[in-house]
Amino acid sequence: MLNYIWAGLIVSSFVFALGYDVRDITGDRYRNGHPLPVELTFTEGYDPAARRVPVEIRIEPGAYTSFYRTEQVPAASYPGYLLQTQEGTQLRFGAGAKLPEPLATIGRVSRSREEELQGRLVGFTPGAGVAAAGLVFEPVRFVKLNAIADAALTFAKTGAEIALGLIGVLALFLGLLKIAEDSGIVFALVKLVRPVLRPLFPEVPPDHPALGMIALNLTATVFGLGNAATPFGIKAMEELQKLNPSEDTATNPMVMLLAINTAGLQLVPPVLLLALMGTQINTLIFPILTTTLLGFIVAIVAARLLGRLPGYRASDPNQNPPPPAGREA
Repeated sequence: MLNYIWAGLIVSSFVFALGYDVRDITGDRYRNGHPLPVELTFTEGYDPAARRVPVEIRIEPGAYTSFYRTEQVPAASYPGYLLQTQEGTQLRFGAGAKLPEPLATIGRVSRSREEELQGRLVGFTPGAGVAAAGLVFEPVRFVKLNAIADAALTFAKTGAEIALGLIGVLALFLGLLKIAEDSGIVFALVKLVRPVLRPLFPEVPPDHPALGMIALNLTATVFGLGNAATPFGIKAMEELQKLNPSEDTATNPMVMLLAINTAGLQLVPPVLLLALMGTQINTLIFPILTTTLLGFIVAIVAARLLGRLPGYRASDPNQNPPPPAGREA
């Protein structure tokens, strides 16, 4: 079912993006092929033989608003330079120029290797110190569709980097977990946390290793050790699956563990956030504790109440175990 939901969201995003792009194209939002009037001031004089000529770029606000049919106005001037080649004269805005829309969007398409907005000058006739010209940019089409495609590729790369980065973490903590299990530390931990976890996981046998894995997972989460919580959570789910008579339906303990992990109760800020913010993290400790504690309570109550509803009870593998293999229900 989740795959259908994701597929629907992806298709819907493409449909909406295509609708907006078609509207922009039919409405000529980016004025493709039309020259934008600009005024150039040569700060160091104009040399027709020079390859690069510094200029100040001025765009009259009234001309800009009527040209692009927008209420945003450009700055008084922008630093830039002319790039004179055999193919013609290009005008480039200085890197980091804060441009109004839709010029900022055009800049993400018509930009040089130096990340500078660039366009082709037409009607350029230099004077003594000031010249007027028209600036034509590369055609801008299907902005929203291209943004979705770029985001998909970017997050695909991010997902691969995260997965590869977790290999070492998983190997380390699962190895430590195996040592703790063989040495009896996990079973000792089960006896220690049994009074706390038993009310939340009544279906799990008192001495089952799953309680120890759950305790390790929750401890890592509470103290902001996200990298350690991941392998412990995976191992806890594996232990809970050993008690599950069904292969494709989660039991109440599995749902409870997932709900608690999603809430993410934290007494200590995450290590990554601490590394990014330093001592400024002190201002967020109370909000983090309050929100995660409330989320933790809501997650427990919701999982417990939903598990009591008739519809969910009917799908509980422990209440209605599947028939043995080879026999019909």
